[in-house]
Amino acid sequence: MSYFAILARPHQPVSHSILPEGCSNTGAFYRKYGKRLADLGILVVVAPIIMAVVGILALIITLTGHRPFYSQMRVGRNGRLFRLWKLRTMVEDADIVLQQYLSENPAAAAEWQHAQKLSSDPRITPVGRLLRKSSLDELPQFFNVLLGEMSIVGPRPMLPEQREMYSGPDYYRMAPGVTGPWQVSARNTTSFAARAHFDASYNQTLSLREDLRLIFRTLSVVAAGTGI
Repeated sequence: MSYFAILARPHQPVSHSILPEGCSNTGAFYRKYGKRLADLGILVVVAPIIMAVVGILALIITLTGHRPFYSQMRVGRNGRLFRLWKLRTMVEDADIVLQQYLSENPAAAAEWQHAQKLSSDPRITPVGRLLRKSSLDELPQFFNVLLGEMSIVGPRPMLPEQREMYSGPDYYRMAPGVTGPWQVSARNTTSFAARAHFDASYNQTLSLREDLRLIFRTLSVVAAGTGI
C-alpha cells in the first residue's frame, strides 16, 4: 500500500473505555491529568539541553552530506495519525533501498516480517549507527511531546502499515512514548506482535511511579548503548 493510500484511509476511532479495570482514583487522575503535567514539567527542565544536543548533532549530520531531520507518519492515541520527528540515521530513499535489499535477501525478508527490524540494516549511515546505538536520534520526538502527540513514556510509535500486525486495543488507549517498557527491555529480541503484551501490561500499571521507573531504566539503557 502506498504512502498516499495510507493517508487517504478514513480515520476509524478506536472504541475503548477510558480506564482499565481495577484502576484506582489516584491512577485515574494521573492518567487523565498528571501524565501530561509530568511531561510538560520534565520538558521545561530538559529542553535547553535537548535543543543544544540536537543542534550539534544536526550540524554533524549536515556535514556528512545528509539532511539532518527525518519525519514519518505514525499512529497515535485513538488511531489518529501524526508526523513523528527524528534525527536522520538512514540514507535518502531508504524505503527503496530496503525493498531492494529484502528482495535480494530471503533471510533478511523473513527477519523483517517477524520483527520489523533488521540486525544488519543497509539503510543506516555510519553516523546514524552511532545515533541509534545511543538512542540520540530519538531526541526530536520531545517536540511531539510538546504538541501532545506523544508522551515521554508510552508504547513504541507504530507505523500505519503495521496496524494489521498488532493485536489488542491497549496501544490506541495511550499516547506513544519516546521511551517505554518495550523500548527498554526486549526491543531487539522479540517479534513486533509481542509489543501488544508490553502495552497491555503498561496500560494496567500506568502511574507516576511506573513512568519514573521506566525513565531511569532508559538512562541506564542509553548509557549501555543497547539501541538499534
